[in-house]
Amino acid sequence: MIEIESLSKVYGSTTAIEDVTFRVEQGEIMGFLGPNGAGKTTTMRILTGYLPATGGTARVGGYDIHQQSMEARRRMGYLPEVPPLYPDMTVEGFLDFVAQIKGIAAGDRPARIAEAIKRCQLTEKRHMPIRKLSKGYKQRVGIAQALVHDPPVIVLDEPTVGLDPRQIIEVRNLIKGLAGDHTMILSTHILPEVTMTCDKVTIINGGKIAATNVSPNPMSDGYEVEVEGNASQIIPQLEAIMGVEGVEVKGSGDTRSFLNITWAGATEPGPEIAKVIVSNSFRLAEMRRRSATLEDVFLAVTTQDTVEVQ
Repeated sequence: MIEIESLSKVYGSTTAIEDVTFRVEQGEIMGFLGPNGAGKTTTMRILTGYLPATGGTARVGGYDIHQQSMEARRRMGYLPEVPPLYPDMTVEGFLDFVAQIKGIAAGDRPARIAEAIKRCQLTEKRHMPIRKLSKGYKQRVGIAQALVHDPPVIVLDEPTVGLDPRQIIEVRNLIKGLAGDHTMILSTHILPEVTMTCDKVTIINGGKIAATNVSPNPMSDGYEVEVEGNASQIIPQLEAIMGVEGVEVKGSGDTRSFLNITWAGATEPGPEIAKVIVSNSFRLAEMRRRSATLEDVFLAVTTQDTVEVQ
């Protein structure tokens, strides 16, 4: 549904983004994650046709955003980091204005506006001037204008920035409620938003893609085990367990051993690890799962070259 290939943007001698490539399949919510200044907003502006690229291509629903701009834009809703609102308009009046700009037929406008208002929980505010709304409600109006024409693709740039905790939860639930009906890109530097909302993550750093196909909730990747006694003799048996990638002895002595066991794959090796230890007459003092978080992955890949994480 969304295809970005070898996208670049250069301002004079400054390269904002370079060779940015990723895909978002139909119905997915992709988190576009990166630190401030990493190139997220530049990429989003190019994808939505607000900014020309120096090189590369961006397609929405098979339409090139530059060569077939109007067709691509008809299939897309966009919420910039600063919502494009007219404060003196009412919520309903503003959405009617946006619907006209987006080419919705006059007979279809009332239904489309009513649906956007309902989905964004703006019914009680529909006749209120936008300037009187809280920031959280203004953000809802911004999302409503992005989906009033029911586009298959929605692009949200920092949709929860500057909101208080309650407003963040409200906007997050709204975004999650759109899942399945739309293909979405959620651009942010806030990790919890990605973890709670997205199906997969692409990480950008320094204008380049640092990782693609990252799970927002990485699976456990190992165990930290404490064994009474010198357990170095059973390391080969532990390494032979299906799913175990390696066993590192963090500290070992006659009275106690500390093992770091890494694993991968669908097989859960925990029970077999415990069985090997106990069957060799060692007492298992402690065994805890070590989980890789999205923060761990983010910190790792933003200091390394491009990787693909499954």
